[in-house]
Amino acid sequence: MACIDRFDEMPGMTSRQPDLFEIEEQTDLFGEGFETPEYRPDPDSVRLDLQKMLAEARAAQKLTWEPSKLLLYRTIFPQMTNWLSDEEGSQLRFEFETELKRLQAA
Repeated sequence: MACIDRFDEMPGMTSRQPDLFEIEEQTDLFGEGFETPEYRPDPDSVRLDLQKMLAEARAAQKLTWEPSKLLLYRTIFPQMTNWLSDEEGSQLRFEFETELKRLQAA
């Protein structure tokens, strides 16, 4: 068995350990000119989903939603209206809140 006198004689090894604290410039992962895609939902699809939630509230005689579903609807309904015009969004939010107050009073 041969004795290796020098570290750099070991197969696959180098005599210089890289500096772990050396700052290397990170290369651009996507290359120049990459633009982040922007998501824009279809207003008709958003409107349809909002109308379904509103219809569900209007059809109810009392508040039968689980607390988690109520919290979900109270959170996402106003956020979804932001994808519509200000006037239409405001009207739908008003109608939804009116229905929720009616159901809570029942």
